[in-house]
Amino acid sequence: MTTKSSARPSQARPEDENLGVGANIAYGFQHVLTMYGGIIAVPLIVGQAAGLGSAEIGMLIAASLFIGGIATLLQTMGLPFFGCQLPLVQGVSFASVATIVAIVTSGGGLPSVFGAVIAASVIGFLITPIFSKIIKFFPPLVTGAVITTIGLTLMPVAARWAMGGNSRAEDFGSMTNIGLAAMTLAMVLVLSKLGNAAISRLSILLAMVFGTLGAWAMGLVDFSRVLDGPVFAFPTPFHFGAPVFEVAAIISMLIVVLVILVETSADILAVGDIIDTKVDSRRLGDGLRADMISSAVAPLFGSFTQSAFAQNVGLVAVTGVKSRYVVAFAGLILMTLGLMPIMGRVIATVPTSVLGGAGIVLFGTVAASGIRTLAKVNYHNNMNLIIVATSIGFGMLPIAAPSFYHHFPDWFATIFHSGISSTAIMAILLNLLFNHVKVGNSDKQSVFSAGTERTIRQEDISCLSEGDYFTDGKLFDADGNEVTIEGSKKTRSSARIDTNKPLTDH
Repeated sequence: MTTKSSARPSQARPEDENLGVGANIAYGFQHVLTMYGGIIAVPLIVGQAAGLGSAEIGMLIAASLFIGGIATLLQTMGLPFFGCQLPLVQGVSFASVATIVAIVTSGGGLPSVFGAVIAASVIGFLITPIFSKIIKFFPPLVTGAVITTIGLTLMPVAARWAMGGNSRAEDFGSMTNIGLAAMTLAMVLVLSKLGNAAISRLSILLAMVFGTLGAWAMGLVDFSRVLDGPVFAFPTPFHFGAPVFEVAAIISMLIVVLVILVETSADILAVGDIIDTKVDSRRLGDGLRADMISSAVAPLFGSFTQSAFAQNVGLVAVTGVKSRYVVAFAGLILMTLGLMPIMGRVIATVPTSVLGGAGIVLFGTVAASGIRTLAKVNYHNNMNLIIVATSIGFGMLPIAAPSFYHHFPDWFATIFHSGISSTAIMAILLNLLFNHVKVGNSDKQSVFSAGTERTIRQEDISCLSEGDYFTDGKLFDADGNEVTIEGSKKTRSSARIDTNKPLTDH
């Protein structure tokens, strides 16, 4: 597929703007803070399920940070055939948690998990050409629905963060946690209102810093354990044993990889739309290959499947910082955190409720970006309205009722338990059914598009003369003379409008 973007010089792309080392570090650090909680959640959950001690769980976390940094660099800077060169932060995919825990608890252990991730990622790598060729089936109708769903599905995450993060904690949902989240949210809004471009772009980072300092003043932050543990540490290859390849585990993980391919495709297209740059099939394929090769290498160092982080797509939207070099610096920071656990312990002191306050803005911005994209869709005399409605509604099912798919087959539940992949699959299929397969389509206006536009009767139009126009509720002719509506003292037969049959707005 040939597109205009391939012919444009690279410096013309908005993502190629380099803001300088200082700005790159500051904005990159903001990206790290936004996704830090998500990237350490998976190794924490898996490590606990595997019965590992705190030191070994720390190694899983360090490995996830280190590999996430490498994957981010590959995705943002790119190599031939690898990396979409867009501002996307990569990290451990949460979509794989349930499958990984199932493999671990069934007796396979971490070696079986690592083997399944490697094999499934290699298969995913081989089928990326299929995914990269379907970009023509991702018009604004589909991408808008998916982007909106990304934001909506992340809102429960922001809510849990604002409540404290740990549902088993005594203070979960306390006014202290919610108040801290509200204070952080207020700081974001205040800093965005100041009118200073630099402060506005750093509003999320600064608000989290102020929120953390406020929590420390309230005695809610403990810095005493920052010095516990090593300052430097390198992820040790095969520390948890050599990969073991089991067919059942590979098949289970392959389903997860397919979900990741769908979600990453949606994220690549979403960020391309947000920063207003062209994403063609080759660029999408390069991004998916980077995703899969990173996932295949990750288990060698003790990490898991990699994917783009949707919350950072929201950060790009809310800050307006489109540079991929900013996110590349975020990758360098992640690598440093993976090599310097002490820095990770510093960032870990940021209260979860502070992240929640910032997350409300970040994730809401993603949904708003999707709505903006959906505004570009033509809803006249077609089924586009019901496609959007059904796709978003279908994606909200597992969010509104997390147990909705519990009685479905495991492979089906794994795919559709993700609201993002549910919406993407439904939007693509319905777009194909109604907009590409023309058989059975009616040429009459769909009942689902009724009420979306203003209509006017033919007899009303026939009463008007060439050049007549309405302003402030009054009718004027082409020379600017007011035309009296019937019922007044003066009337003009050629422009007579029956007030008993007014123009209607259905």
